[in-house]
Order: sequence, then C-alpha cells, then structure tokens
Amino acid sequence: MTYTLHQLAAGSYDLALDGVIVGDVVRDVTPGGQVKGWRAELLDDVPVEQIPRPFSAIEHQFHSLEAVAEWLGGAPISTAFEDA
Repeated sequence: MTYTLHQLAAGSYDLALDGVIVGDVVRDVTPGGQVKGWRAELLDDVPVEQIPRPFSAIEHQFHSLEAVAEWLGGAPISTAFEDA
C-alpha cells in the first residue's frame, strides 16, 4: 500500500492510498492564526478491522506535515505548484 499527499490549498492535502482518495491531511490553526499541528483523517467511518494501516483510528494528530508523511511510510508530498 502506497500513500501520497496532494495539495489542494495552503494547509490542505488529499490523502490517496494506491491512487484512491481515502482521507485528508489538514493544518490545525488557532483563531489567532498560529499553527497548532496537523491532522490526518479518513473520509468515512469504517469498521476498525477495515481501517488501513498505519491508522488505528479515524483521526491522528501530528506536530508537522513531514511527521505525517513519515508516519505514512514516507509518502511523497506534491504541491499545487508542482502539478501545474
């Protein structure tokens, strides 16, 4: 299984597993505009036995986008500018 991240906008990425969008990765920001961290989440509530690894729950929190990519097995991160 191979994950990839595709930027939609600043702080927002589609999360694809083998080319199929299964979730998203978003930047969490305080009302004052400070970055609190990043959140990786699956799109649908799925039974625990069907959650793709390394997920163990629908949502996981991280301190950086790079930490998310590493957790996903070194998922490549494409930006909107690279795809243009």
